[in-house]
Amino acid sequence: MRERNVFAGPYLERAGHLRADPAWLESALGDARSRVVPVWNSRSLVRPAPDDGGLTLHAALLGLDEIPPEHRNGNDLILLGRFDEASLFAYEFDGAEPPASPAGTRFEELRSVAAMMPEDQAGLLSYARAMVTWRRTHRYCGRCGARTLPAKGGHVLVCTNPACRHEQFPRIDPAIIVLVADEEQALLGRQAAWPPGRYSTIAGFVEPGESLEDAVAREVHEETGILVDAIEYHSSQPWPFPSSLMLGFTAHALSKTIHLRDQELEDARWFTRADIIDGRPLLPPRLSISFRLIEHWFDAAAERPLKELQARAAGQRAR
Repeated sequence: MRERNVFAGPYLERAGHLRADPAWLESALGDARSRVVPVWNSRSLVRPAPDDGGLTLHAALLGLDEIPPEHRNGNDLILLGRFDEASLFAYEFDGAEPPASPAGTRFEELRSVAAMMPEDQAGLLSYARAMVTWRRTHRYCGRCGARTLPAKGGHVLVCTNPACRHEQFPRIDPAIIVLVADEEQALLGRQAAWPPGRYSTIAGFVEPGESLEDAVAREVHEETGILVDAIEYHSSQPWPFPSSLMLGFTAHALSKTIHLRDQELEDARWFTRADIIDGRPLLPPRLSISFRLIEHWFDAAAERPLKELQARAAGQRAR
């Protein structure tokens, strides 16, 4: 069975059937066992695991009594579902400065710390971040411009204009990401803003009226000039930075000559497994589906798994 990507998995019961039950929501909002997943400035609240030296982090959940009283309601709290037998809500703190939080906790950028967290908790924080981002960016109706108000546990935003009443639902942006290979080489590209030496798989957003396979072929050709076939689905990953769903594929290259056609990439090159063993290029973080795609290709014909080789190299550097 293929390992799940970070942020993916049935890490909580979403309880969609309870979102439209006002009595249940009122009860959950009055239940001392309910917990809140706080978000501030797109950052998540975490705490180091005890006696761990800071190597592992856990999601820091708040009690309802730690939320300002005027915001302990169905308008400001977003129902996430049930987690560890408790009802869970997301809440976004406003302000230029981080709010007061329990001792030993801190707000961190989720992308930087997710790999240090248990998978279910990383998924939970990604869900909360995605929901508060959607709420923040859809405060007004896209049809008439009137204010919106939340309904159904915060999963619907309803236009307040009586003549409109348009309903908006959480949206994600589908994006393809693909490992293109030609015999013993993989095609990787880099953006100028990335750390020096880092290369990754080719990616781009799916356009209206386009299938996923068509998006794979188009993005690869637009960015690198390479033609592909044998496009196969690998896996997917929620990517709340801010609201993407990454759809991973592999593909076979029909051509070799690289042309940076749309200038989205600073560079693109073919890399062998030997190149990767030698530490070039710098690969994307392990939490990303991009790393998983590279790992899938590498391990298919390597004597040792990529993660094992990386662990060995890290141990040698630490000596």
